[in-house]
Amino acid sequence: MRAWDDLPLFPKLLPSWVPGVVAGFASLHLIQKLLFPYFWADLRYLLKVLLYGLRVESYRQRGKIVTVLDKFVKLAEKQPHKAFLIYDGKVLSYRDVDRRSNRVAQVFLHHGTLKKGDTVALLMGNEPDFIHVWFGLAKLGCVVAFLNFNVRSRSLLHCLTSCEPKILIVGADLLGTLEEILPNLQKDISVWVMTKDSTFPSVHSLLDKMEAASEDPVPVSRRSASNLKSSVLYIFTSGTTGLPKAAVISHMQVLKGAAGLWAFGATAEDIIYITLPLYHSAASLLGIGGCIELGATCVLRKKFSASQFWSDCKKYNVTVIQYIGELCRYLCSQPVLFFPFDLIKYDFQKDEPIRNKHGWCEKVKKGEAGLLISQVNAKNPFFGYAGNKRHTEKKLLSEVFKKGDLYFNTGDLMVQDHENFLYFWDRIGDTFRWKGENVATTEVSDVIVMLDFIQEANVYGVSVPDHEGKAGMASLILKQNRAMDLEQMYKQVVTYLPGYACPLFLRVQETMEMTGTFKQQKFRLVDEGFNPSTITDPLYFLDNSKQAYILLTKEVYERILSGQIKL
Repeated sequence: MRAWDDLPLFPKLLPSWVPGVVAGFASLHLIQKLLFPYFWADLRYLLKVLLYGLRVESYRQRGKIVTVLDKFVKLAEKQPHKAFLIYDGKVLSYRDVDRRSNRVAQVFLHHGTLKKGDTVALLMGNEPDFIHVWFGLAKLGCVVAFLNFNVRSRSLLHCLTSCEPKILIVGADLLGTLEEILPNLQKDISVWVMTKDSTFPSVHSLLDKMEAASEDPVPVSRRSASNLKSSVLYIFTSGTTGLPKAAVISHMQVLKGAAGLWAFGATAEDIIYITLPLYHSAASLLGIGGCIELGATCVLRKKFSASQFWSDCKKYNVTVIQYIGELCRYLCSQPVLFFPFDLIKYDFQKDEPIRNKHGWCEKVKKGEAGLLISQVNAKNPFFGYAGNKRHTEKKLLSEVFKKGDLYFNTGDLMVQDHENFLYFWDRIGDTFRWKGENVATTEVSDVIVMLDFIQEANVYGVSVPDHEGKAGMASLILKQNRAMDLEQMYKQVVTYLPGYACPLFLRVQETMEMTGTFKQQKFRLVDEGFNPSTITDPLYFLDNSKQAYILLTKEVYERILSGQIKL
């Protein structure tokens, strides 16, 4: 007999139920992998968000509000020499930024009449001094309004009127924009420019005063927050009514935004690359605020550059980038039970949500485009727009699924696939998206009809192959016995509109087609696009290299589609 025949077999030692349990766990694991592949990642994310929420709630219950600015000041003490900002090759440590922002605070503490809670408007591009001024004003307890530096003339004046600032601070590279609005600016707004001297009458220079100011911190009592719901920022949206609106941002919203990178797994060792404009919440709250929450380093770029993007990432050892193809890129990482949203059916002709015979909205099926809405409640509040109750009410939908409910209308049409990922599809109403910005068609048409040879303008967005969003196009009706003046048209749009809002294509028609409700017909025009081979009307193209509108020929059309002409 062989020796091992005398040895007890190992399987006989196991209880009879063990193989069944093992098989059960293996089956559950397989089912989870097949049906819920992101379960564990989502669970980890949910637990982290829940933990952060409990931490913030503990601050509130103890009556001690710790803001993002408070966290930055502590980091400047804890890790003073660690790089906080890298800009154009120059490295600024946490201590550097803290001290320079102290200089800003000291200037306005001694030269201005700012009180805690006053609003200061900031019109600056991406540069370290944007952050120094922002933090310095926040240290004085001011509400800072971030102005979109692409907005010009009437729209910019509207922004300033809506947020009612005591002071306007303008970057050195935006003095031309300031010159346009200065004659019509409210006289009670004190204007400061980021230069060492000022050539404008009654306009103060800031850089020279910052260099002479003390680096000592101002009293902590100036910035202390007693309520997480109190306003701390105004961030402007382009909206759907033609003019930007000031969204009120509270301390709570800043804290939520700052926790984003941490919740997604970033750490203090990461280097975050920010190319988005700082007036945008993705750059300021998620980007700069996120770096502070982590204690990490931020690489800031003046403006996005496709050709330099990966070179910068390699040069600065970037580990985290911000991707904002559209809103859905953020939403697809949000678990549905924690930040609820729905996609509802939308009537594109009537430009309103579809309601059934009972008056309720209906959810779309997977793969169908629907209007993105989010329920408004205590956990997901909407603070509205500053100084405009009507605009706030228009962003809210009531009686959506049941009596008494309230939802925020994002204005975005989205598609949810069978794996529950969300994709941006289009904007509703009189807006479209181009170059990452919302373009209000009414604002563009209002600027165009100011020309004395234009009778009517119908503005819409058209798809361009290999380009995200939709490019602006305007269908025009000329006044009787008047000719098209392309030179005047170019001068008008570049003077009064942001670059992303200038129509790239013009179409001159004899008559303007209307809908049954007497609105301008856009759907057929959108479908027809800008192809000169299929459109008999005169077409023109905004050629930035020539700084003029030129005739859109078949050759130009082909060069646009092939990418030879950059849009």
